[in-house]
Amino acid sequence: MSNKKIMLSQGGGGEETTSLIKELFFKYFENEILLKMEDAAILNLNSKKIAFTSDSFTVSPLFFNGGNIGKLAIAGTVNDVAMMGAKPLYLTCSFMIEEGFLYGDLEKIVQSMSEELKVSGAMIVAGDTKVVPKGSVDGLFINTTGIGEVIKGGISAHNLSDGDAVIVTNEVGNHGACILAKREDIELDTELKSDCATLWPMVEALIKEDIDIKSFRDATRGGLSAVLNEWAETSNVCIEVDEDKIPVAPEVNGICEMLGFEPYEFANEGTMVVCVGEKDVKKALEILKGFEKTKKSSYIGKITNKYNKRVVLNTPWGSSRYLEPPKGELLPRIC
Repeated sequence: MSNKKIMLSQGGGGEETTSLIKELFFKYFENEILLKMEDAAILNLNSKKIAFTSDSFTVSPLFFNGGNIGKLAIAGTVNDVAMMGAKPLYLTCSFMIEEGFLYGDLEKIVQSMSEELKVSGAMIVAGDTKVVPKGSVDGLFINTTGIGEVIKGGISAHNLSDGDAVIVTNEVGNHGACILAKREDIELDTELKSDCATLWPMVEALIKEDIDIKSFRDATRGGLSAVLNEWAETSNVCIEVDEDKIPVAPEVNGICEMLGFEPYEFANEGTMVVCVGEKDVKKALEILKGFEKTKKSSYIGKITNKYNKRVVLNTPWGSSRYLEPPKGELLPRIC
């Protein structure tokens, strides 16, 4: 029996998380569906395909500028289903509540969940409630599952090929920076908000307009860097992106410069990375920019065969460097 202990870095969404999943969970749970490592599993039920996902939320603090743990739980679960080209339909939701938690705060959280469900039309149809002794849980944890009907099949992180275009739909790192600022009492000149939002309406619009979608991924833990590196590894390609085309809020840049972080590694909760066929870049951007939540969408780079399983960041000064996958202890309790 191993004496190794689990570290916080193994839950951060970077290299250590991937290693834990592959070396432990895949060792015992290995099957063809799980090994695809998509945002949601695609399952065949009779003549229909469904997307199925599970998630847990432990964010600290529970309330932040732009949302709370409840809104985050709904948006995060629905987004994982939507990233597979599936219309979100049904969710389960389980609450682990610490003894002494304020009823009024719980009601605010549940009410925000109800409001966020309206964006996609999904419903909570089952759940569970546990109250544990004070000190056993930090306030409130939420666990969810999500089910959706696949509207457009074939969307996968395995689909990227030379010439495909990469789009990011919002400023990157807003959620991570917002949580960090709140947690550490960092005062900002402006009110930085989390990007926490349901992305199904934008995904549905792209599908309806028959955009040549290769892959979607919501850039949560590990941020943009984690998504691009996972794509490069999974599709065995090189991804080249231009630093000056990646939208980053000044407040996020300021926090990163002050504390030594990369904005590309900060978590997002309403920002997706989209890979489309080169011919559809302009049309996809027009559609995305028509929505308030994705009006800052930007074409940031493309798939090439320059290197093998690498992400290259081209700087405005003509140099380039590898954008490595996130490593080490990033920011725990981010979602």
